[in-house]
Amino acid sequence: MFTTKFQSRRHFLKQSGIGFLTLASMPSWLTAAESMHGMPILPPRPASANFKPDVELELFCQETEVAVLVGQKTRVQQYSAKLLHGPEQTLTAIPGSFLGPVIRLQKGQKVRIHLHNQLSENTITHWHGLHVPADVDGHPMYAISSGQTFVYEFEVVNRACMAIYHPHPHEATATQVYHGLVGAMIINDEEEAALGLPSGEFEIPIVIQDKLFDSQNQLIYSPGMHGSMFGFYGNRILVNGHPEMQLEVASRAYRLRFLNGSTARIYKLAWDDGTPITVLGVDGGLLEQPENMPYVMLAPGERLDVWADFSNRSVGSQLVMRSLAFSGVVPAMGMGMMRSQAYGLPVGSDYPIFTARITQKVTDSTKLPSTLSKISRYSISDSHNPNQPVPITISEGHMQMLLNGRPHAYNDVQDNERIPLNTVQLIEIFHDQGGGHGMSGMGMGRGMGMGGMGMMGGMMAMAHPIHLHGQSFQIVSRSIDSANEGGYATVNQGFVNSGLKDTVLVMPGETVRLIKPFQDYKGLFMFHCHNLEHEDMGMMREFLVE
Repeated sequence: MFTTKFQSRRHFLKQSGIGFLTLASMPSWLTAAESMHGMPILPPRPASANFKPDVELELFCQETEVAVLVGQKTRVQQYSAKLLHGPEQTLTAIPGSFLGPVIRLQKGQKVRIHLHNQLSENTITHWHGLHVPADVDGHPMYAISSGQTFVYEFEVVNRACMAIYHPHPHEATATQVYHGLVGAMIINDEEEAALGLPSGEFEIPIVIQDKLFDSQNQLIYSPGMHGSMFGFYGNRILVNGHPEMQLEVASRAYRLRFLNGSTARIYKLAWDDGTPITVLGVDGGLLEQPENMPYVMLAPGERLDVWADFSNRSVGSQLVMRSLAFSGVVPAMGMGMMRSQAYGLPVGSDYPIFTARITQKVTDSTKLPSTLSKISRYSISDSHNPNQPVPITISEGHMQMLLNGRPHAYNDVQDNERIPLNTVQLIEIFHDQGGGHGMSGMGMGRGMGMGGMGMMGGMMAMAHPIHLHGQSFQIVSRSIDSANEGGYATVNQGFVNSGLKDTVLVMPGETVRLIKPFQDYKGLFMFHCHNLEHEDMGMMREFLVE
């Protein structure tokens, strides 16, 4: 059994000393969180008799113990899998890790996955980055109880990319991800295969997480008010489930597949000797050409495909991947509280991620292609709403993080969250600092948030990685207000804006415009902050595609 403490939104509000607000006097929209457990209880989805899978596997959510640090084993929650039908390379375990196995699929395959809940709590799994039907996307209303099985069936329609599979149960996503329930899913296609990029032992997943351990090597996860507001941060960096990760490499090119598996921590990745990071791709797959960058920002839920060439390095040398110093992602109030507590590794500080040691000299190595892929791009004129973007408003206030001015609630889709099927939508994400009142203006522009939030927006403003379920989007533009230019200057050269994305880091005072298609599938598709403490507080809404 886990002794971790996690505050639900209801308990958080009751214990937080809100002051000018009390539970008894909250307006109905604010107490909508109280009815989130009013989501329908749906029977687990069974297998379909007429669905003929090319790949079929069982995926188990279970509690176990794994050696993470020296000494006593650590209790974790873990994905394990068993291949029932399909290519042998479909499942690859990460040696000695609590992370789930890498699931490798091919575009065009029909896939059936039996999710078995062997936890002592409800769970459901989301395929972060995959374009799948709504009923197999991992919506919290499909959560299954201990002992139940949910069957996913879908065709892989994504281009080559790296996706994530992780839990998405109501108010418990953060704690389950933190305790180990996360894994990588790699999609391959013919376009990528023709490039001859490093593969096999030369293609390495790099899953970065931060954890906090007690003296008995057990995970500590107790966000409280501070952690729920600003994110929960550990003081140990793990790569693929291992601390102080050492990669032994040969003097040749490698393909490193980065995934930020932390619940809240943002990384500013850079090689310690100033070597540029050569980016091959991001969330939604390969870029059109490789891009060299001095550093790359990686927020929770984002992925990064990197070409790492050790060809000209001597045996015995090493290269360290670090997270460099930066600022502006957490308000001064949060940074002060973080430094005063026993986290030991404040967000935005400088620290190592892993070390690559050259242990073998070889002469053969893959060459970096000059062209990687062709991306079918949309222009604003292609969108259904070129003059009226769909708003995603970030509202920040005392004990509150909201999207579109409302907490997540079942059956609460607003007019501007209704999307016609098979349309391309222009979307604008921005921080509400207007100090509007009530919700009568929801979706009508800026300054529409809850009373008092606009006034507090400047003090509470922080960065939010916003994840949109469904198809990937393209970033059209980014702009920053003058009050936040200082912090922005420490991160803005690390944004890869040319590729297809499903998660975008929105800095304080920043406005991001993007174009997203809503094709093929009707139903509810979530969008939320991928700071998972925020998501579990209710910083999540839904698009109804109809």
